[in-house]
Amino acid sequence: MEFVGKWVFHSIAARDDNFELIYLDAEEYIKSPMPYVDENNPDEVEDEIRERKRIAGTALEVCEDGKIYPLMAIPEEATKEDIDEAVKSGEFFLRCGMLWDGSSFDWEIRDGEPWYNTGIEGEVFGEKADPWQKALDENGLFDFMTTKFVKEA
Repeated sequence: MEFVGKWVFHSIAARDDNFELIYLDAEEYIKSPMPYVDENNPDEVEDEIRERKRIAGTALEVCEDGKIYPLMAIPEEATKEDIDEAVKSGEFFLRCGMLWDGSSFDWEIRDGEPWYNTGIEGEVFGEKADPWQKALDENGLFDFMTTKFVKEA
């Protein structure tokens, strides 16, 4: 099935000056304003940029077992010893050359289209909300929470 495979970061949701929903690619996201960070504090700016790079380095592995595994790029500053220690401790695992924290999301096909379970539960207007969301948007991008992913070639 075309849905199975590795999906890499494409863009992330943000709001523009008119509060309209837009999507920023990795470069735009990393360089976008940081209104909640003291931009005069180089440590805060560095931490925020590092976090944005981490997010822009995420991927999803969609497997035939009905699971989606969220993956993180290995941080630039991580040494082999750091990675080995994180894996040995069970905090992270290696999958597809990336870090995986052991979490997963279920997916299934509904009426020929992939859907995934967000894990979000609650009510809307007194009715139990369906935690399942259609996975692909109108452009064939995987719309996962607030981030869009493109299928790796």
